[in-house]
Amino acid sequence: MLDQATNRPDLPPEIARRRTFAIISHPDAGKTTLTEKFLLFGGAIQMAGQVRAKGEARRTRSDFMQMEKDRGISVSASAMSFDFKNFRFNLVDTPGHSDFSEDTYRTLTAVDAAVMVIDGAKGVESQTRKLFEVCRLRDLPILTFCNKMDRESRETFDIIDEIQENLAIDVTPASWPIGMGSDFLGCYDMLRDRLELMDRKDRNRVAESIEIKGLQDPLLETHVPAHLLERLREEVEMARELLPPLDPQAVLEGTMTPIWFGSAINSFGVKELMDGIGTYGPEPQPQNADPRQVSPEETKVCGFVFKVQANMDPKHRDRVAFVRLASGHFERGMKLTHVRSKKPMAITNPVLFLASDRELAEEAWAGDIIGIPNHGQLRIGDTLTEGEMLRAKGIPSFAPELLQSVRAGDPMKAKHLEKALMQFAEEGAAKVFKPSIGSGFIVGVVGALQFEVLGSRIELEYGLPVRFEASQFTSARWVNGDRLAVEKFANANKQHIAHDHDGDVVYLTRLQWDIDRVERDYPDVTLTATKEMMV
Repeated sequence: MLDQATNRPDLPPEIARRRTFAIISHPDAGKTTLTEKFLLFGGAIQMAGQVRAKGEARRTRSDFMQMEKDRGISVSASAMSFDFKNFRFNLVDTPGHSDFSEDTYRTLTAVDAAVMVIDGAKGVESQTRKLFEVCRLRDLPILTFCNKMDRESRETFDIIDEIQENLAIDVTPASWPIGMGSDFLGCYDMLRDRLELMDRKDRNRVAESIEIKGLQDPLLETHVPAHLLERLREEVEMARELLPPLDPQAVLEGTMTPIWFGSAINSFGVKELMDGIGTYGPEPQPQNADPRQVSPEETKVCGFVFKVQANMDPKHRDRVAFVRLASGHFERGMKLTHVRSKKPMAITNPVLFLASDRELAEEAWAGDIIGIPNHGQLRIGDTLTEGEMLRAKGIPSFAPELLQSVRAGDPMKAKHLEKALMQFAEEGAAKVFKPSIGSGFIVGVVGALQFEVLGSRIELEYGLPVRFEASQFTSARWVNGDRLAVEKFANANKQHIAHDHDGDVVYLTRLQWDIDRVERDYPDVTLTATKEMMV
């Protein structure tokens, strides 16, 4: 097993076998399809769903909202726990669409590694680059999967060069594709000297592996046509001379990424990638908190909420807080201290997720992600501990880039609308601002598609048709500073002031000029575009 820090004690075996990771990519690179195959190979499901397949039985497991099913996109991060060989995988499938990037950024604070999926034809796309930057800030180890090799794709060296140039990270091939598009036969496994052949007939079947002894093995000639074999030998020789060999320590430090090639829809290359996550992925890592770091081997339980999902089950107005356990061995029925309110909470029905299915979690260990159903006590950024007053840090909240005012179709339902909006604000799906002057609410989001999702969810989950209208404001900033200075500023700028769902003061702006004016006229007040979700 790879050990990241030599001076840290060995982790208990149950924790050491855990691998907690997120899958990141540009929309449409095949992330949700890859997730489905992970579940298939982990034995968690019998038949993998497809995002665009027909019929209810074929629906993907990780997209559970009505809108996700209708549109074939993921709009909410979903968590899944399953076993693969002797590892326990905790996988978080994140939305690739940039309009939901805030959910993705927060999810990346709860994982120890990321699997980056890129499309063989399109290479590194804009959203991949953005998400990669976030991984970079946290030095997350990254493993790369180049998908859709069974379609026309770019030259293998071009793809590797592009990753190295755009993302400034060393790339080492863990496998090498044989042919591409309709000629794609499979891959040569460079780490274990094996030939992996793809079965195009049965998409849910694991590819067959043939042990070979080096690229000169005559066995190769019986499986690979001569022109492809010659090219494979040439390219692998060049790759070995030009590209760095796999250094497990560099992978853990986030400076090198191994790349596997394959086709998720044909179940090809997925098993090798999963082996790679088990072998080269990090064990659960220490988590940042105030006033000290929390290590996974500590015996006392500590966990933090990185996501809240309301109405996962529309029949019961439930809210589930997704909690990443940072340390200890959690058992059902435990009493934990809710640090923000300083009150004890008995965790009687924690759940483990398999996307939209869940089962009661009798126990969980550091590195696991569990769901805690609650009625609004738990919010993003909250910490649960066995008594010590620790607070998770580094979970961001971003200033919205689009603002609209919202009204209920039926004016008599204004109270219901307020309740629904507060629910979504606590979930992190949108920012909700209550202006100091006038009635109504202003909703802020990062991307336009979120308004659609919000409108459709309020109607489906609360039976409330709503309409969004243009707002005179274009952006929002949190106001920080000494209490008296903030009060003086708020009184002088009432028409621009609102409060968010936490009650914090927010300055709504129309132009950049407004922000510049505040910085000039009120030196003892600062306006910020992000707020840490620390309570």
